[in-house]
Amino acid sequence: MIVSVVVLLAAAGAAAYRWWPSDKDSAAPLTVRYRTEGPAETDAAKPWLEVINTSGKPVDLADVTVRYHYTADDGAQFAANCVQTSLDCSRITLRTAAAQKAGPKADRYLEIGFTGEAGTLKPGGTTQAIGLQLYRVDHKGLDQSDDYSFDAEKTSYQESERVTAYLDGAQVWGEGPQGETTGSGGGVNAQAPAEAVRPPAGLLFDDFAYTGPEDPSLAANGWVVRSGAGGPGIEDSWSAKGVTFPAGENDDGGQALRLEARTDGTAKGTVQSEFHTARPVFREGTLVARVYFSDEPANGQDGDHVSQSVFAISPDHESEKYSELDFEYMANGGWGRYGPILDTTSWRSSDLGDRVTQPHQLKLGGWHTLAMTAADGKVTYSVDGKVLFTSGKKYLPREPMSVNFSNWFIDLPFKGNRSWVMNVDWVYLSSGRTVSPDDAAKAAADFAAAGTSHVNTLAGSD
Repeated sequence: MIVSVVVLLAAAGAAAYRWWPSDKDSAAPLTVRYRTEGPAETDAAKPWLEVINTSGKPVDLADVTVRYHYTADDGAQFAANCVQTSLDCSRITLRTAAAQKAGPKADRYLEIGFTGEAGTLKPGGTTQAIGLQLYRVDHKGLDQSDDYSFDAEKTSYQESERVTAYLDGAQVWGEGPQGETTGSGGGVNAQAPAEAVRPPAGLLFDDFAYTGPEDPSLAANGWVVRSGAGGPGIEDSWSAKGVTFPAGENDDGGQALRLEARTDGTAKGTVQSEFHTARPVFREGTLVARVYFSDEPANGQDGDHVSQSVFAISPDHESEKYSELDFEYMANGGWGRYGPILDTTSWRSSDLGDRVTQPHQLKLGGWHTLAMTAADGKVTYSVDGKVLFTSGKKYLPREPMSVNFSNWFIDLPFKGNRSWVMNVDWVYLSSGRTVSPDDAAKAAADFAAAGTSHVNTLAGSD
């Protein structure tokens, strides 16, 4: 695998000086340092990069791109994520793309960019360490030994001319594969980067580009995989073993969050899955998610009472301002009711059972866009743009809630191995604003096209 990294550094706000190349410029205005982590044969490549402003003038990071060149083993789809940076991973965009001139050591590159909030590099300034992961979407191992930008000897930061950098679309650092040379302002073989996406304040978006439940990027991006004790469903059955990130809805290189609930019919042999934000992030505004519900088990006998749920909930069940908003899909029903059934419920107290709810006899196996909006004195629930239920002012959220996705068994009616699957393609949360499901879906598509798999501009997210 050969990886060519393009770092697109996007800066917001300040009117920084834009570097315009000229024949008088001899020194490279940008320098890229690189180190690697781990062996050549690995589950995920782990390049670390640092971009230094050597131009002597302020540089708007929105004008900078960096490429890490690699070979896609077996023609596999690759994805990438940010693990660590002082700039905040939510301000970095990543995308993989095919090389214009494919060669034996580089047929693709990883391009790294930044949103408008990333800032400006002062003369002599540095982005500091940017820790990345590059991996196959099918989660098979990869071999970096034939990757153009990989250097097994660089285990500490050193300048690397096999990682190319661009300023305003012109190549200014590095010697790329297939004849690319260090830029002198002519933009040799340089490709202008896509315009950096500048998300508004109060936004959380995630496209679930992660290697697995142990991926350090999950914590960096504010997510938790639940494990261990508690309910609902089969007590103490929550496990990270049911959480994976396979190729997404369109099998186009994107990924999805996959939550599996499986059992052999005993409590000990049961795994339930839940994935949620690490802190309360939603009170007023709009929460939209593209979700895949199952109407039958992925394997084994049908007949389970399974809850596939999207919900927001107070972190403390005993809170005086307890709040909870639920979508709960049960293909075979539950609690004495026949399925398929979708419950939409707004809670004011879990202990007292103070809630308003509306069941809907709908068969929802497949992909759907779910939206809940808390605004204008009411909570509105919709599926695929159709409003199903509205609750009034009494049941408006009174405090911030976490955002949760879960797949669990209400009970275990029979013995035997079986499993159920729920997928989430993306989630979009707009704090304090009403956003239509169509607009949220368009924004999600725009982020994906720009290589942005995670955005967090919520208050207190820094």
